[in-house]
Amino acid sequence: MTTSRAFLAAGLWAVALNAAAAESTLTCDPTLIEPRSYRLTTKAQAMNILQPRHTWWDSFDLGKHAEDSWDMHDVAARLAERAADIDPKNLMAQGQLARVYLVLDQPDKAERAWRHVMDAGGAVVWTATLYDVDARTYFVMAFDRAGIRIYRFDQVAGPVKRGRGGVPEFPPADNEAFYAALGGCIDRAITPEATVPWSDVREIKAGNWVLWFKLARPITVASDRNAKRKSLDEIKVNLHGRTGDLEVYKPIGDDKLGIRGRGPAGYQDLVRRTLVKFVDPEHRIALPPVKPGAGW
Repeated sequence: MTTSRAFLAAGLWAVALNAAAAESTLTCDPTLIEPRSYRLTTKAQAMNILQPRHTWWDSFDLGKHAEDSWDMHDVAARLAERAADIDPKNLMAQGQLARVYLVLDQPDKAERAWRHVMDAGGAVVWTATLYDVDARTYFVMAFDRAGIRIYRFDQVAGPVKRGRGGVPEFPPADNEAFYAALGGCIDRAITPEATVPWSDVREIKAGNWVLWFKLARPITVASDRNAKRKSLDEIKVNLHGRTGDLEVYKPIGDDKLGIRGRGPAGYQDLVRRTLVKFVDPEHRIALPPVKPGAGW
């Protein structure tokens, strides 16, 4: 019995060592990632994002967009989980899980994925809307232990096709570099539009729809849609992922019930609290209480 336990302990220790080694060797290099795992985190994720999920008629089905979004992120999580199972070295798999688990409100799983990414020197990436720069285009934001990197959408996606209102469309599935970037593997040759070290972030405030990063020093960010540049001492950003909920309420002085949108304030709070666990061990960044109401 003692010998069996010794062998079991040795086996478990070997598994732990192998897991630790895998975390320390997370890579973006496609030549070092098992091909099936690589495809799951690039082309398969792209096909999931690009899959048509609703028609014009679905606009009359209240809540359909929220359900579609949840379905897309649930599939994204399963793809990334499978990719990580096939090849634990795939940094994109962990980067996608770090983001998607927050969207799906699974904080424990998200924290484990964040730790893998941060310990490997990687980044967690979102597409985002910066309302004080240009509400009709997208940006790409990368968060790592050093700080925040902001890229114009066209820097990462290449030539941008725009839909209604000038809003960008995601590139086709064969644009592997873009979908690798969403997993945290952004081409190092691309110079960020702006870089913010965590030492310059004084406060992160969470609202219904956005986060506000209050900065010690201003940054300048340009839109890829109209080339206009804005100087910001606060980044007002929607990190794409969670949509809001529909809320039925009774307007004052009206006998009829009304419907209004309610933003995912809990998601905003979860994102900022997860962030500071890994980038602010000194608890220097202020996190004001969440007070969701009308508006942002």
